[in-house]
Amino acid sequence: MLQLPVEEMEMAPGHAMEWTVSAAGTAGLPQGSDPGALASYNQKDHFSVAQNLRAADFGYASYIGGSFEIRGSVDRVALEAALLHLVCRHEVLRCVFSAGTDGPALEVVPPQDVKLERVDIGRIDSPAEARAYVRQFLQGTDTLRGPWIVMGAMIREESTTVYFACDHLLTDGVSTPVAVHDIATAYAAYADGREPSLPEARSFLDHGGAERRRGAAMGPGDALLDHWKEFVARNGGQLFPRFPLDLGIEPGVAYRAVNEADALLPSGRLDAMEARCRSVGGRTSAGVLAALGVSLRREGGPEVYRALVPVSTRGQGPYEHSMGWFVNTLPVEFPVADDTDFAGIMAGAQGALQAMRPYADAPFVRVFDLLTANQTGPRVWPFAVSFFSYLDFRRTPGAHSHVAWKARKYVSTTHSNGIFFWFHRDHTGLHLNSIFVDTSEARRTKAALVKTLVQTLDSIARTGRF
Repeated sequence: MLQLPVEEMEMAPGHAMEWTVSAAGTAGLPQGSDPGALASYNQKDHFSVAQNLRAADFGYASYIGGSFEIRGSVDRVALEAALLHLVCRHEVLRCVFSAGTDGPALEVVPPQDVKLERVDIGRIDSPAEARAYVRQFLQGTDTLRGPWIVMGAMIREESTTVYFACDHLLTDGVSTPVAVHDIATAYAAYADGREPSLPEARSFLDHGGAERRRGAAMGPGDALLDHWKEFVARNGGQLFPRFPLDLGIEPGVAYRAVNEADALLPSGRLDAMEARCRSVGGRTSAGVLAALGVSLRREGGPEVYRALVPVSTRGQGPYEHSMGWFVNTLPVEFPVADDTDFAGIMAGAQGALQAMRPYADAPFVRVFDLLTANQTGPRVWPFAVSFFSYLDFRRTPGAHSHVAWKARKYVSTTHSNGIFFWFHRDHTGLHLNSIFVDTSEARRTKAALVKTLVQTLDSIARTGRF
């Protein structure tokens, strides 16, 4: 699975269909719906950001979506049943959100009351029109008012492309391969006259509720804050590590966002890099992190690399096949001084990743409240923040079929106040998806950094040195 800008989506023309979940909140929720669930910390913060930017007259939107292909002539009844099955299976997709006194209030529509609204768009005749239509359709989610999930299909005689988008309020990056796997598996079953058989998918609302209770029990002296306190002390008293290169921006200002994809290493060269990393006791993720730190240093960054790292809270248990926003954020730091050798920097990067793990149960939004006495969450990050994300799609549900399905993931946001790097690995190699502010300085900085990064990664693979 590749993570791409939606502008790079390939879309042959065909007959377009759309589905949205019935707007149950419009005329009151069905009897038996649950009005008492709590939004997670991430959902609360994301909703607040959307409210603030909307109030400032920004047309802010942020979604995570995906697409895949069904070969041959599609069974439309089976496809609609598979889409309905997805929404019924994952409780978070049946939530109705509204503004509340403490973040978003949410209510859950029972699965038996879920309906899909179908719209037959009709024939789209050219590839350019098909791409433009799908891009516009996927932008149809709305954090504050819904819909929070949209689904569609471009149907042809020889194949069908299925696509969907979830507002970021609902899902994280791993939820995309989960959704692709669920829809494709359920479709194959229904088309064959069978009921789908999928692994258990536990409720994200249960997970988020447990996180809120755990966070509420934390106090300023909680041991789970120790890692953060030490990081802040070494980071000049700041909770957020600054992105160290010039982006040509003012702190706290939201800019239109640019979304770009780069291929970094082909699979064979990446395998060689992985072997080099393991030879000094490091994992591939640590090698990529180290390479980014070194590359930033070579572009004028500091001798100590600091970043915020999103960490999955799914584990390998009953949440592995769930959709939701199972992510916490933790800090890492390690030296990247010019006179440090490969083994030394790798040890620092691997050690930084391991050092943060015991503190994964400290929710970032709650940490912010306790360490800043803000009590409102970060809302909008105050300046361009150093950010690193790494995901191996080969280890996600349905990975064995990603090639056959032509599976793709799309992360889209209209605005940014910095630069974000999503590194990801699939069967073809190592890739980077970047979202950053639309300034001439940011474009130059990002292009130069990626060039240096590719050279650094290639050097590791070839020589075992930076």
